[in-house]
Amino acid sequence: MERRLEVNRHWCKGCRICVAFCPKDVLELDREGKVVVARPDDCIWCGDCEIRCPDLAIAIVEEAAS
Repeated sequence: MERRLEVNRHWCKGCRICVAFCPKDVLELDREGKVVVARPDDCIWCGDCEIRCPDLAIAIVEEAAS
């Protein structure tokens, strides 16, 4: 199973909640004030970002490995 964090930039309002709660500092805001997955290899898939995003702009996507 392969995982990735998917961010819907149209829904993100840059509130920084996901950035603040990420235990591994995987997320940060870009120049436009939108969240980006800056360090994907550090993600431990805890789901805090997905659960706490008030706009449902972040999702952990799981796909079968090909």
